[in-house]
Amino acid sequence: MTLDGALCVVTGAGSGIGRATAAALAARGARLVISDLDQARLDEVARELGGAVAIAQRVDVGDRAQVAALADACHRLQPAVDVLVNNAGIGQAGGILDTSLDDWDATLRVNLMGVVYGCHYFVPNMVAARRGHVINVSSMLGFYPTPRVIAYQASKFAVLGLTLSMRAELADTGVHATAICPGLINTAIVDATRFAAREAGLRATAQKLFRERGWPPSRVADAIVGAIGHATAVRPVGPEAWAAWGLERLAPRALGDRLGRVMHRQVEQRRARG
Repeated sequence: MTLDGALCVVTGAGSGIGRATAAALAARGARLVISDLDQARLDEVARELGGAVAIAQRVDVGDRAQVAALADACHRLQPAVDVLVNNAGIGQAGGILDTSLDDWDATLRVNLMGVVYGCHYFVPNMVAARRGHVINVSSMLGFYPTPRVIAYQASKFAVLGLTLSMRAELADTGVHATAICPGLINTAIVDATRFAAREAGLRATAQKLFRERGWPPSRVADAIVGAIGHATAVRPVGPEAWAAWGLERLAPRALGDRLGRVMHRQVEQRRARG
């Protein structure tokens, strides 16, 4: 697929992976439809990318009516978009014993239903046009179970499963689907992550980890752009994501469970030390 002149939608484009992806697509000549919940950040990206931006629209991806309105605006430009990047998401930290139902609702509403709504309102037109590529941003936590991020983990497992199921369904339509699964990426997601009460003291530790060991968002953007037009099902990003992908595919499940218990004990030890 050539990106020169292609109409590409990027949600969560105001910062982090979405912003880097929008810039990478613009550099390759794409026409952009960008959305974000934060109007100020969205306006800033639109100014930076200038004429490459066809539409910059504030959208809460967890609101189906707002996603439908974005799709309608795109389809007035052309019958079907060429690339859909469902990137918008939020973080959550907490285990099964201390994640509130409100946190469950908020996390699944954005991370899962935001992807569902994007696919629901954009993919039928792509199928009718018999072309296009859907990129859903999952996570290495979409295939590698880790304790104490249970709602986030569930949402990303669901996005991966949704993508693989949709990919099989669309195999003969000319529309591709890929799940991007980043590892540690240095974005501001931890700053806005919803921490359960018991986990609140870990925010600073998580911020330090992502800042010191996280890869730049441009690395994920490059993986997204590189996947477009290719029959890639799952694309881990970063060495820890590739290592986890290999471990999950090759190692016995018991080993993964054991590592999960070790990670849980480490979190509890950090909490005990204050």
